[in-house]
Amino acid sequence: MTPPETSTVWMHDGETMQVWPGRNYPLGATWSSESTNFAVYAPEAHALWVCLFDEDGTETRHRLTEQALGVWHGAIPDVSPGTRYGYRADGPWDPEAGLRFNPAKLLLDPYGKAVSGELVVDDAIFGYDPSDPETISDLDSAPYVPRSVVVYDDFQWGGDTHPRRRWRDTVIYEMHVKGMTALHDRVPEHLRGTYAGLATPAVTDYLRDLGVTAVELLPVHQFFSEPALAERGLVNYWGYNSMCFFAPHNAYSSAGDRGQQVTEFKQMVKDFHAAGLEVILDVVYNHTAEAGPRGPTLSFRGLDDRGYYQRVVPPAPEPGQDPEPVSYWDVTGCGNTVDSTHTQSLRLILDSLRYWVTEMHVDGFRFDLMSAITRTNQVVDMGSHLLTAIGQDPVLRHVKLVAEPWDASMDGYRVGQFPPPWVEWNDQFRDTVRDFWRGHSSGVRTVATRLAGSSDLYADDGRSPYASVNFVTAHDGFTLRDLVSYNDKHNEANGEDNRDGTDNNRSWNCGVEGETDDPEVIALRRRQAANLMATLCFSSGVPMLTAGDERGRTQGGNNNAYGQDNETSWIDWRPDDAWLDVYEITKTALRLRREHPALRQRHWFEGRPTIKGGIKDLVWVHPAGHEMTVDDWNDDSIRTIGMFLNGAPLRSPGPRGEQVRDRSFMIWLNSGVDDVELVLPANQWVHHGEVVLSTNPDVAVGTPVVAGATMTLQARSVLVLRQT
Repeated sequence: MTPPETSTVWMHDGETMQVWPGRNYPLGATWSSESTNFAVYAPEAHALWVCLFDEDGTETRHRLTEQALGVWHGAIPDVSPGTRYGYRADGPWDPEAGLRFNPAKLLLDPYGKAVSGELVVDDAIFGYDPSDPETISDLDSAPYVPRSVVVYDDFQWGGDTHPRRRWRDTVIYEMHVKGMTALHDRVPEHLRGTYAGLATPAVTDYLRDLGVTAVELLPVHQFFSEPALAERGLVNYWGYNSMCFFAPHNAYSSAGDRGQQVTEFKQMVKDFHAAGLEVILDVVYNHTAEAGPRGPTLSFRGLDDRGYYQRVVPPAPEPGQDPEPVSYWDVTGCGNTVDSTHTQSLRLILDSLRYWVTEMHVDGFRFDLMSAITRTNQVVDMGSHLLTAIGQDPVLRHVKLVAEPWDASMDGYRVGQFPPPWVEWNDQFRDTVRDFWRGHSSGVRTVATRLAGSSDLYADDGRSPYASVNFVTAHDGFTLRDLVSYNDKHNEANGEDNRDGTDNNRSWNCGVEGETDDPEVIALRRRQAANLMATLCFSSGVPMLTAGDERGRTQGGNNNAYGQDNETSWIDWRPDDAWLDVYEITKTALRLRREHPALRQRHWFEGRPTIKGGIKDLVWVHPAGHEMTVDDWNDDSIRTIGMFLNGAPLRSPGPRGEQVRDRSFMIWLNSGVDDVELVLPANQWVHHGEVVLSTNPDVAVGTPVVAGATMTLQARSVLVLRQT
């Protein structure tokens, strides 16, 4: 058989070998039994090499001679899966113009499916001379940077399918791959902190028993620690410093980093699906680990700096003045902002998303700092290229899409503005609920709005209550236990003199700062934590829990533990310090939500009967037993509210259009410092009920109640009554 036309090139050791022309698609390294095709976008490079590394780390360079549509490409025979490789690109050095080519720097493949090795901080990883940033560096970075890996994976998915659970039936559990199992005594030691460990029955059974339906994994795209963080002896634990948008983070693999991480990740997803759990990825497309202009050169910067990153061009200087330098435009707080309006950057993001859905079988994405990549001409644009492309994409438009609807700028805050099918993290729910339970709310007006799905944010553009992803805590900030144990942040371990992290915690320590042996304070804290959890679970929208909150996980008051890859951040699974009462309240609330469609409705409440002659679908009740009046809503002193949910029938029909009937519920919240005498409204529809959830120590679950009777609701407590 006659081989294809070949190009002969000289390698660094003087030998010759064949590089076939190959093709410019698909991008990345594509293995076949005959050859591996390499294709990389670098339109302004003058020369480009594929650099292969053998088992001893010896580098062999192969120059690509073909370029089409800005893509350098070539096929190299006899390159096996597991081979480590990188690119070197030569071209102009003009940093101000966005041209930072430097053949001394080994570059990761933007489309690489796996990464081997770690990043070592050294002067060689920077494209410039640290003593003179305008001068190109001739130090070889290869000994200090990780390499991409040629991957061929024939994983057998069998009958695996996406659960495709409806948003109104979804309960999200935000977790860290390593932190979930690093201390888990029922996970085999060699699997702790890995994808395989996360998929063990010890984890999946726990989540199902708790009532979770979806896990949201903190970033799993390959990421690296910032050099400044590494110099302080810390690491980027959370992972919001991505570099390779197709590669599962190699440190979470128990089997190896030469492509084994891909197989292990797929098996984890398959196991989650078998347990009925969806997998949502927290993705960071808004910036990369190359940071600002003084950051390292690892991939994009060395291939097409001005294509991948947004730049600010200053106005023309006045006569006699020196021009201001062109700089990176940064609305991420991380040094750079990916330019999603650039064709190749947009293609990269979309190709990455489709890859994780079609090849890795994930069920959705939560987009970090979404406003940063929805900008046109640097202005937030809800009709942007990215939003439009995702909205019409036949693969992506049907997965779960969650926006963090802000970035690091003032104009980036866009809660309530993202178009369908997007749902959003609702920080206004978080702030309102925190303020209510710490006694800092002005009456109950805003609290009621948040409980009912935040119609002020989402109803005006045709979205449903589930457009609001409700949360009280997240990875960023206090844990639930710390929220009721600390008034102030305690971030000294981060090495920034406690300057990092927010001061706007909206927390209350219940009278003592930090841990205490005082039984009354401990009891109050646990009740407050249970109140917050119950409020979250019974509110309209999609509840999101933070891993370990239901057990009383603490970070010792650290509200910015992004660099703490240690027991500060890991979940402690020992039972001796677990807040099991909070766990039971959470589990009960999620069970009630799951069993009763009245507690997870997809339509907005209208405050009118669902059928002629019936009762209103939602009634707000004053503790004196009457429906809230205008004067009541304007009374800033009120700290108690009753929420009656009518279940007979619901406004939403069943799957065949049938009328759905459920029990009716009355939910009472009292954030005040005093006990309140409740009058249960007398009415012609609901006569008897029972207590199904209580954080009130004096009222037990199962206690019968009668319409028209009175009962005491203790200070700072929740009571849920169900019609019998």
